[in-house]
Amino acid sequence: MSVPDQHRHHGPVHLQLAIITASDSRTAQNDESGGIIREMLEQAGHTIASYEVLPDTPERIRAAINQHLPRIDGVIITGGTGIAARDLTVEAVRPLLDKELEGFGELFRMLSYQEIGSAALMSRALAGVASGKIVVALPGSPKACRLALEKLLIPELGHIAHLLKL
Repeated sequence: MSVPDQHRHHGPVHLQLAIITASDSRTAQNDESGGIIREMLEQAGHTIASYEVLPDTPERIRAAINQHLPRIDGVIITGGTGIAARDLTVEAVRPLLDKELEGFGELFRMLSYQEIGSAALMSRALAGVASGKIVVALPGSPKACRLALEKLLIPELGHIAHLLKL
């Protein structure tokens, strides 16, 4: 068994995660991306400790992340990772990161390119470690969220948790 496979094997099956949707237009009732993230994580054996829809303002997003991190294993944010003036999730998240996982954004954009072509270059999706916990910022697109969880996050959350000793 390879080292990454050993880590995945020994990683926790079940993490406590928060989901934040950063949007000025979505509500808990029409947030398809947040619903997809919740469904996929729960099917993979993880627990959603918190879910909220917040305006896409750096102060609100940062405050929510800082509130959640002491009591859970990670935070996944959807929305606000594009290049429009109101897309401020990356500006909220990046200063909180102790370590950025550059490979996450690179791989996500490569996979996105295979699905949507050159428009993938406008994604600023990122992941990293803040206060010893995983923090991920995904686009607001339901298809993008499904892609990121299916191809990147769910296969590696156990390995990440093992390395972070969650």
